[in-house]
Amino acid sequence: MQSMFDERNWLAWLVKVRIIILTFLLGIELAVAQFTPTALPLWLFVSALLLWYTFSLFYVLLLSFWQEHRVQALLQVLTDLAMVTLVVHVTGGVDSSLNFLYPLVIIVACILLPRGWAYMVAAGAFILYGAILELNYYGVIPSYSTTHPRLKSLQAIIFINLFAFLAIAYLAGLLTAKLRQVDVQLKRASGALENLQALHENIIQSVSGGLITTGLDGHITLVNTAAQKLLERSENDLRGQSVKALFLDPLPNVGAEPAHAEIRFSAPNGFRKTFRVMVTALTVPERGTLGFVYTFDDLTEIRRLEREVRMQDRLAAVGRLAAAIAHEIRNPLTSIAGSVSMLSGIPALSDEHRQLLQIVTRESERLNNIITDFLAYSRGKQYRFDKVNLVPLLEDTLTLLEHRLIAENTGIRIERRLDVKEAWALADGDKIKQVFWNFCENAVRAMKGGGTLTVSAEPAGEDWQINFADTGPGIHPQQTEKIFEPFQSQFEGGTGLGLAIVYQIVQAHDGKVWARSKLGQGTTFVVRLRGIGVDERPEAKSGASQHSVNINASDASPATSAAAAGGKAHG
Repeated sequence: MQSMFDERNWLAWLVKVRIIILTFLLGIELAVAQFTPTALPLWLFVSALLLWYTFSLFYVLLLSFWQEHRVQALLQVLTDLAMVTLVVHVTGGVDSSLNFLYPLVIIVACILLPRGWAYMVAAGAFILYGAILELNYYGVIPSYSTTHPRLKSLQAIIFINLFAFLAIAYLAGLLTAKLRQVDVQLKRASGALENLQALHENIIQSVSGGLITTGLDGHITLVNTAAQKLLERSENDLRGQSVKALFLDPLPNVGAEPAHAEIRFSAPNGFRKTFRVMVTALTVPERGTLGFVYTFDDLTEIRRLEREVRMQDRLAAVGRLAAAIAHEIRNPLTSIAGSVSMLSGIPALSDEHRQLLQIVTRESERLNNIITDFLAYSRGKQYRFDKVNLVPLLEDTLTLLEHRLIAENTGIRIERRLDVKEAWALADGDKIKQVFWNFCENAVRAMKGGGTLTVSAEPAGEDWQINFADTGPGIHPQQTEKIFEPFQSQFEGGTGLGLAIVYQIVQAHDGKVWARSKLGQGTTFVVRLRGIGVDERPEAKSGASQHSVNINASDASPATSAAAAGGKAHG
């Protein structure tokens, strides 16, 4: 297939070169005839060239639909031999200066035909040229030459051309064979190079980690498939950009050894990822450093799990501490409250004394509420898992909150974006309501001057995701990472246990909860719960049933203790 393609190209090239030569010869001869008197029959010369033009156009058409390229090559070479002989005859025979066209035809035959055919074409050129000269000499055909050499001189010219034609055929055939051999080697080398390049590209694209190459100026030149997925952008968007502009943290500096660092990346959807990036110099022997290679992988999930483990350990420790001291504090607190109540009944107390007793009573109640939260956080809770629709639970919470906001005239508006009417999950409805109410309460307390609370529910794969977004002042990123840890309240008078209890409830439901926030742009709390089908029975779920489940924080391991449920939630 490849050789046929090459022969076709050579045939097309031959037609083009032939037309150029004929046009050049016609122009030269017309110019000479215009300025110099000549005895040559100009009309016959022009007629011969026009006939040659006609053959060329015919071969152009033949090439478009006839696939026998070897036969076409032979026909074109034989036609050129006959036309060269005719042109040499009409331009003077032995006096003609166009006999150089014979070597051109022989060279073309060496290129298009096997070497044996090339020698036969050379012999045919000798026979035709010699026949023209002999026939002109003996007057068999009309001669247009102006000189009449003797027979020995004529024979010498013929045999000199014989040796010239054979020498040209030999040298041209030898050169063509070498060129064909080099062409085959070049094709093999080119094929091997293409295979090697394809292999390298496949290796780069198949690497599971992200890979980016840049020039010395730091602009991206190559991005593999894994890097495009991690960065959530296409190669066209990334190519040509500065690699430093992609990340939130500075990239590691290139040294004698590969440098690495953990840096943050903000995805187009607003989520932040953590990447481990390693950079090395792209060095080519004898050319030095041409750029840099950045390899990176995603540590976001690993770091999230590490934070959850640390948080669960802390929650378990706080739970054990709360269980140990809550009762010890409540007993003397009850005695203090009773004594103060008795003292307040003495008639002889002054107004100042009564005011001091009221302060003691109020602070005792506040301390009692804190102890209640401690006990709610540490106490073992029972969960009644059942198939519940999350949408009515969310609607009930929002309706209750909406009436309270209107009554208090807070200036806060609730916007519902519930894309679904049913969101079935295996959960404890009362505990999930507690989670919803805590998020709403925190949003209301964050928007002291009014604002909008946007609540949305949407499917997330096989799970259900519910978002609570406020338009408050937002939370600092360092506080966002610790917001579900105990005693991290951002509100005055809060115990800091509300979101910790929420975290326990969500973990007990085998769900996920997180917060997204930017200073000045509000905060969004996200809870994701595992969904079930409408006809799916709770008994089909592993470890869950309609019966109550008791999880005791004081008896559980750290991971299980953090997943324990616990009572009333206050921000």
